Amino acid sequence: MLWRVALLVLAALSLAAGEPQRFDGHRVYRVTPKNKHHVQFLNALAGKYHNDILFWKDARVVNRTADIMVSPEMQNNFLEALEKKGMKSSVYVEDVQKLIDAERPAKQSRASFGWDDYYTVDEIYAWLDSLAASYPSVVTTVVGGSSYEGREIRGVKISYGTGNPAVVIEGGIHAREWISAASVTWFINEILTSTDASVRSIVESFDFYIFPSTNPDGYEYTWTDNRMWRKTRKPYLLCVGADPNRNWDFHWAEEGASSISCSETYAGSEAFSEVETKTLSEFLTGLGSDLQVYLSFHSYSQLLMYPYGLSNVVADNAAELQQMVEKSAQALASRYGTQYTVGSIVNAIYAAAGSSIDWAMGQLGLRYAFVWELRDTGRYGFLLPADQIIPTSEETFDSILSILEDVQAALRSKKQLH
Repeated sequence: MLWRVALLVLAALSLAAGEPQRFDGHRVYRVTPKNKHHVQFLNALAGKYHNDILFWKDARVVNRTADIMVSPEMQNNFLEALEKKGMKSSVYVEDVQKLIDAERPAKQSRASFGWDDYYTVDEIYAWLDSLAASYPSVVTTVVGGSSYEGREIRGVKISYGTGNPAVVIEGGIHAREWISAASVTWFINEILTSTDASVRSIVESFDFYIFPSTNPDGYEYTWTDNRMWRKTRKPYLLCVGADPNRNWDFHWAEEGASSISCSETYAGSEAFSEVETKTLSEFLTGLGSDLQVYLSFHSYSQLLMYPYGLSNVVADNAAELQQMVEKSAQALASRYGTQYTVGSIVNAIYAAAGSSIDWAMGQLGLRYAFVWELRDTGRYGFLLPADQIIPTSEETFDSILSILEDVQAALRSKKQLH
């Protein structure tokens, strides 16, 4: 017990000194639960030792892998516990801190904003402001909401004409998923600068509302204190933060979410308990019938999915959405060969109630809502090296164009029918 007290004291001193928490010797184990008791056991273990055992990829479905980060002090106990349950594991990441240290380039150049490195929320926001100055007839800065710590959820509106259907692009709702925010900024740049005629014909037919960081408090915290932080920063009784992608008011907390505040998937004290989700939902509602498409970006696992994350609710246009994601995944793979799994959320990954895209479809009535889990499949996990930002963004944008092309065709067909 003394070693745990000592570690907590060291962690507190480190944070007090302004140094981010370190993850030296933390390993990520890949485990495949073979029955529901295994699933329950892994979740109970993570709940009991939440400071030492952290899911990178949740244990929710039998025979589907879970990735679990374990502190050096807990590793022997963790492996012994698995062995007693007849569960096997493999080491997927040997040392998390080494991945953190290698995530960004050795020489960080901040002369101009780019995509060979990751950027803080303030740097991203400053770049968004610069776009409004550089493209005054096309780009408008917008505020989609606010955060618990008083930050704005800032984004841009990109519009090339009047009467276009609107697309919302949401990034960074889970704080530690840096590639999400980085890719979303790349998409902005590509929409503005691409000279490809086929790209221009699609992007100029839509209005875009794009938010690179919809959980700015959490994202900032991953830079200053804890690279592995996922949630918001609102304090609760025992722990801090809720999962903002389990907090939306559509079948809130029914399945795939936790009622325990220390859990990574804590759904919050009630639907829209987090100011980030509440204010963003109000902004989205204010777009009215113009809003036709919602695109959300996460990492990792290489998945492309559509609603719902519920075992008892199926989208009425599920067959159409399935065709769209299959075509989109082919477009994504055509550039670098990256393979994505596609399907509804509940079928492709697991049940997860209270997500933004489920709310967009179920509450706002959108027919086109999609979520990407970007690179990779676990070698780097949330710590994707910065030299993969551009290729990840390029291939993902190919898949976005495929989706928007299909939406464009569907909307035209609907208009002709009327």
